Amino acid sequence: MESKPSRRPCDHKGLEAFFRTGGKAGIQPHHADKLRVQLTTLDVARSPDDMNASGWRLHSLSHDLAGHWSVSVRGSFRLTFTCQDGDVVLVDYQDYH
Repeated sequence: MESKPSRRPCDHKGLEAFFRTGGKAGIQPHHADKLRVQLTTLDVARSPDDMNASGWRLHSLSHDLAGHWSVSVRGSFRLTFTCQDGDVVLVDYQDYH
């Protein structure tokens, strides 16, 4: 299933390409299925609570990433995002541990 373009900017070029085309070149290929579900959910999210699915371990971040939220992809990889005025405005895919 090919993903549709997101209106949300991505800091991670591989994640952006994956969401737009389904190409796995810029992500960990074994993360693809979960990322697809998370990005689809994130695309319709209106608040961080919309990302509070079982096993995703939604939590707010602090220090250098204060104002960002995180959900677990696999291992230490996270999908991070910020919200503004009821919309997700910035998305990143990272291993920040």
